[in-house]
Amino acid sequence: MRIFAKVAETESFAETARLMHMSAPAVTRAIAALEDLIGARLLVRTTRSVKLTEAGARYVADCRRILADIAEAEAGAAGSYASPAGTLAITAPSMFGHMHVLPIMTEYLDAYPKMSGRTLFLDRPVNIIEEGIDVAVRIGHLADSGFTAIKVGSVRRVICGAPAYFEKHGVPATPADLKGHRIAVSTSAWASPEWRFAGDQRMTIDAALQCNTVEAAIGTAKAGWGLTRILHYQIGPALVAGDIQIVLADFEEPPLPIHVLHPEGRHAPAKVRAFVDLAVTRLRENRLLN
Repeated sequence: MRIFAKVAETESFAETARLMHMSAPAVTRAIAALEDLIGARLLVRTTRSVKLTEAGARYVADCRRILADIAEAEAGAAGSYASPAGTLAITAPSMFGHMHVLPIMTEYLDAYPKMSGRTLFLDRPVNIIEEGIDVAVRIGHLADSGFTAIKVGSVRRVICGAPAYFEKHGVPATPADLKGHRIAVSTSAWASPEWRFAGDQRMTIDAALQCNTVEAAIGTAKAGWGLTRILHYQIGPALVAGDIQIVLADFEEPPLPIHVLHPEGRHAPAKVRAFVDLAVTRLRENRLLN
């Protein structure tokens, strides 16, 4: 199972052999023996890569859970519950992960030298079980997943621009005033051409500029080119520096919650408990998120 899980992760027999200090033929034989034992094809081999079959994708998720349970049992037998060891995998939205989760991860790794970390910062939903994720940070309202969820803050969708822009073009007083302003939008996962406001007000925005990244949309706003709408944590440093300011705050939708998630159904291992405790503390301390 360990060999199979590593091949699924690396998508390479040779790389798995190197990482596990084995020969490539030994890895190949182990996978073949596992497939014979199960009676199903787990991997599809090509000249350039190795991919999971549908059965393999289901099986690797089970393998990762079982291997985690084994590691937990071995750690308990060795009396090491209080000292996290191993690898911790976390996921979060891309920009939020870089700004707010990565510093927590590095602080955690400094505190627990036996730990290593893996981050998956993406602006799309990540299947925690299938991706082998230990802890996830999610922005938005959660579906009922059966996971342990701890609320740590909230974020607002805000409209913003540079002081120089407002000096030249004026400050919009109502959402309807936006029709007279130049607007740049992000086409990222959080963006929508329909902007919603308090009281179920809605406007379809005819953007003068579409940007494929949040950073680009923020950059145009900071430069005084026009207005944009983003999640307020994304402009935290610019707000503090006075390079950008929020408008129409009285018309904003209710803020979106931020949660720290981890799978439940079994006792969380020490490495997860330690990271969750640290993440909850640090995110709740963050004034931009609370």
